[in-house]
Amino acid sequence: MNAVLRAVGPSAWLVELDPDRVVAFAAAARTTAPTGVLEVVPAARTVLVMFGIDADRRELGRWLSELAIPNQNDPDVARPTVEIPVTYDGADLAEVASATGMSTAEVIERHTGVTYRSAFCGFAPGFAYLTGLDAALHLPRRSTPRTRVPAGAVAIAATYSAVYPTASPGGWHLLGHTPLAVWDLDRDPPARLAPGTTVHFVAV
Repeated sequence: MNAVLRAVGPSAWLVELDPDRVVAFAAAARTTAPTGVLEVVPAARTVLVMFGIDADRRELGRWLSELAIPNQNDPDVARPTVEIPVTYDGADLAEVASATGMSTAEVIERHTGVTYRSAFCGFAPGFAYLTGLDAALHLPRRSTPRTRVPAGAVAIAATYSAVYPTASPGGWHLLGHTPLAVWDLDRDPPARLAPGTTVHFVAV
């Protein structure tokens, strides 16, 4: 495994990985976690593995270093899939088209024409960073963030796409909106786009 393990406090390991291996590693860690492992938290380039104070750090480090990572592109690997309906009426759609040298129709086609995967959640509960964005749509975040982005806004920034789970400040480029609730405390689990989920955006 091409990874680096770093001790974090008395009860966690931080595993540094190539970005394209994070989702598969986190899934494998959750599936094979020995007694004592409390939580597995993926991020952009790392996976944090937290364990109880009575767990054997060395044994857990050995388990992590020997963990077999399945090929995340293997069609036989089962993963949840979510289709997200989108009305492409975002405040930044025309600006994104201008910045990328495309028409708005081409931006929509590029955004809906790929398969995304939820890599990790952060920023706000249920905010999933979706990898797979067409390289032609890679843009830096807005120079001036908005003080309020509505829940359901579909956006892009850097190499990611996302759906804002709740109303919040934000600096991503808004392409449209969806009525699909990606965060619901009355649902189990609350986050619809948990890490590892396959996502397709569909224009409506």
